[in-house]
Amino acid sequence: MIIFDNVTKMYETGTPALNGVSFKINSGEFVFIVGNSGSGKSTIIKLLTRELNSTSGRVVVNNKILGKLRRKNIAKYRRGIGVIFQDFRLLNDRNVYENVAFAQRVTGVAMSRIRRQVPAVLSVVGLAEKYKANPKHLSGGEQQRVAIARALVNNPSILLADEPTGNLDPKNTKEIMSLLEEINKKGTTVIVVTHNREVVDSMKKRVITVHKGTIVGDERRGGYK
Repeated sequence: MIIFDNVTKMYETGTPALNGVSFKINSGEFVFIVGNSGSGKSTIIKLLTRELNSTSGRVVVNNKILGKLRRKNIAKYRRGIGVIFQDFRLLNDRNVYENVAFAQRVTGVAMSRIRRQVPAVLSVVGLAEKYKANPKHLSGGEQQRVAIARALVNNPSILLADEPTGNLDPKNTKEIMSLLEEINKKGTTVIVVTHNREVVDSMKKRVITVHKGTIVGDERRGGYK
């Protein structure tokens, strides 16, 4: 599913953001990527979404070597990856339904399919009855559920969550992580970047720890190091 093979990414200053990073994530895994600020976690995410390209080494996703992707094929590649952000990134001039539908409209999905899939994915995240609501009138947990629905609506094989509970209280944090776990059980590969030690320690999933651009830990059922 995902292979980082001796990946190095250098800043323009010559400082490495990642230095010789190697790991493999299999289809259907749930993996936490943890580490201090500046450790290289965000660079890993940006390499996976092809916002960045590695300086050396290979990043392979679904048998595609990302460094060899032509620019015209990057958008198509990204349709297979759902991304959830800490700050939700919702459109406050559109309601819940339209926020989720937007992710399909930009990829040219037919309206008939949008009308089927958006209500279905809103049901999955528990917001079927709030499809007309404006995001700014929702709680933080509900806004993150909209963001998850948007990330899921194109049926991605991989879900990347970058600090998905960073702006949530403990109750909503637990609900969002339970939702991500349910999504993973249905076959989606889930990768969560987080600083939340309590979440990582409680869920007993695989934990990849990054420090100063290198992998310093990879535990199958580990905790936050």
